[in-house]
Amino acid sequence: QVQLVESGGGLVQAGGSLRLSCVVSGNIFRINAMAWYRQAPGKQRELVASVTSGGRTNYADSVKGRFTISRDNAKNTVFLQMNSLKLEDTAVYYCAADLFAGSLRSDYWGQGTQVTVSS
Repeated sequence: QVQLVESGGGLVQAGGSLRLSCVVSGNIFRINAMAWYRQAPGKQRELVASVTSGGRTNYADSVKGRFTISRDNAKNTVFLQMNSLKLEDTAVYYCAADLFAGSLRSDYWGQGTQVTVSS
């Protein structure tokens, strides 16, 4: 059984910073790409940032230069450092991982963590 558990969300003023963490646990053979998505009320879930097992990163245009994704492969953890937060960054943030659980490859999701940016 595989679990992804996010932490670090909360309420922050515009211009502030938050750091999200996501720990992957369970019967993991190998983790490929890891990513952060977000979903704001009334909107579709969107990709925020992703990182491959080799460390190659990709960002949504809306967060480039403000957010940084990183991972600690030894701890099966992915992070999202969010700086210069804007009101429009308010959303539920989800961690996702493309991984092998035993010999089976699949995508797994966390339960989400709320990020609220206030003026």
